[in-house]
Amino acid sequence: MVILHPLSDFIDSNLTDNASSPSYYYEGCCPHTGELLRLPRTAFVEAIAISLMKYLATDERYACEGKMYGVLLVELPSGEQRIIKAFSGLLNGQSVFAGWVPPIPGREEVVFEEAQTLAQLEAIKQEIISLQQLPQRQEYEKLAWEFEQQLQAMSDRHRHCRHQRQEKRQQLCQTLTGEPLTFALAQLDEASRQDGIERRQLKRQRDAILQPLQQLITAADVRIRELKQQRKALSRQLQAQMHATYSLMNFFGQSLSLQKLMPNGLPTGTGDCCAPKLLHYAATHHLKPLAMAEFWWGSSSGDKVQGQFYEACAERCQPLMGFLLSGMGQELWRETIIYEDEWLIAVNKPAGLLSVPGRYQQTQDSVLNRLRQLLPDGMALMTVHRLDQDTSGILLIARDRQTYKQLSQQFQQRQVHKIYEAILAGSITTDQGLIELPLWGDPENRPYQQVNWQHGKPSLTRFQVISQEGDYTRVKFMPLTGRTHQLRVHALVGLGVMILGDRLYGCCANVNRLHLHAREIIFQHPHSGKTLHLQTKTPF
Repeated sequence: MVILHPLSDFIDSNLTDNASSPSYYYEGCCPHTGELLRLPRTAFVEAIAISLMKYLATDERYACEGKMYGVLLVELPSGEQRIIKAFSGLLNGQSVFAGWVPPIPGREEVVFEEAQTLAQLEAIKQEIISLQQLPQRQEYEKLAWEFEQQLQAMSDRHRHCRHQRQEKRQQLCQTLTGEPLTFALAQLDEASRQDGIERRQLKRQRDAILQPLQQLITAADVRIRELKQQRKALSRQLQAQMHATYSLMNFFGQSLSLQKLMPNGLPTGTGDCCAPKLLHYAATHHLKPLAMAEFWWGSSSGDKVQGQFYEACAERCQPLMGFLLSGMGQELWRETIIYEDEWLIAVNKPAGLLSVPGRYQQTQDSVLNRLRQLLPDGMALMTVHRLDQDTSGILLIARDRQTYKQLSQQFQQRQVHKIYEAILAGSITTDQGLIELPLWGDPENRPYQQVNWQHGKPSLTRFQVISQEGDYTRVKFMPLTGRTHQLRVHALVGLGVMILGDRLYGCCANVNRLHLHAREIIFQHPHSGKTLHLQTKTPF
């Protein structure tokens, strides 16, 4: 059974994904690191999905019921791209269909109970429909309307007669007296009583006919409520069985049941949607997700329209995304490792990523936490030094305590030579020199640093202009000390020009990052004694 489909099954294999912006991102935060993980829905994968729609339109099996379908573009370890596809829930009463991703493990264990429960739910559904369509309901509405019309006509007639009797009483009082007047008025009162008798008789006739029908309808409504409660209980029971056995895996190889992933309750159908099926299959078969798209096909349901793309459902899929996508980029993250041996690792840290985790849940994503998730000895890793979150470049990590101590000693004794490259948001008058300014961090305004001749710590930086680029200056910084924000403050105060993109220190230029990169580091290997000179390309 072929599940990994070549691109040529859906689209011209010569086409490639273009550079257009994704129309949507499947995203969620990693439950361990807090990192925001994203999987795009691109124009390329939408074209693949549209091709699948055309195929579905040619097969009657896919027109019987409306449901969500999805495609996931994946990359094999060899680098080849393939497509996997999935449907939500059951397709024509079956969970396994040739050519489609199978259900998440666990369904097979409850398949018999599921079939029984689905049969019961269908019987309940049909009984509810039958009770809602009782012929007595239409008969009751028809007769009730007819009696209402009769009562209205009678009321109009009685009102007219009442006005006539009032006028008659006034005339009699003007023309008669004594016993003749009393007799005439009594006759008018009797006519009023007869009108009341006639109205009560019609109401009794109405009640005699409508009440039995109403009793039947009321009993049917009570039964409908009972059936709906039964349906709800059966659905919950089945879902509880499924959720206890359903197990999802992410790209770190971690596996958890749905109950553990959503301990506060699981909506009906959780785990049966396309996105979890596709991502679980990719994770268990070592496939790297590239892009995904989900769409509705078949008869419309609620606000779902055939052929339209939809986002991850908020109740069932979105809460699972963070776990399902965890580890998705570990292969890409490994590419940031520029040096590795049994004692230490050097990483080319991207801008915007912390070196070490912060104290809060939303600041857990960091170089250290990512490596701890990626590597078997990850929990033993220790960062020897740090780079600012907004600074990119080389970061050293020790794999054991002895290596950490030896490297830390080299940093403390200023035996590590570091070279940074930066772009300044202006021009400077000196091509090279030494900046020596004491830095002090105000405890009331962290992490902001300032020059303070009384309380500041000594800090030294050598600089050299590389080139003048329009209104900007590209420079090389060689810090001799390692104070917080040293290069950023030395540029601002020592050279009188901010580093481009340094919003913390007042740069308002419309750029997407801090233009500061730790491009080189030279140090002595703590075990071999050899000099290591690590270099990276400046990304700006």
